[in-house]
Amino acid sequence: MEEKVIQTLTLENRERLGITGVEKVENFNDENVVLATNKGKLNIKGKNISISKLNVEEGKIFVNGKIDSLLYSENSSEKEKVGFIKKIFR
Repeated sequence: MEEKVIQTLTLENRERLGITGVEKVENFNDENVVLATNKGKLNIKGKNISISKLNVEEGKIFVNGKIDSLLYSENSSEKEKVGFIKKIFR
């Protein structure tokens, strides 16, 4: 039986963000954090952003600062695989 993969995001007053399902931090500065998660790439934008806790083994991260936006996109590796397969079967 296939196991359901769950991801949670908890945003408190647009100042503290807790996320589970994190696989790695791809990029980080004081205005942007890019995470690879089990549900796709997650881009967090804001001001004075800092990572207060990171536990990659458990897949958890806590981000502090003024959170302005959260945006999911496809994993680039998944997108490349689909593009490659489409090219083969043209």
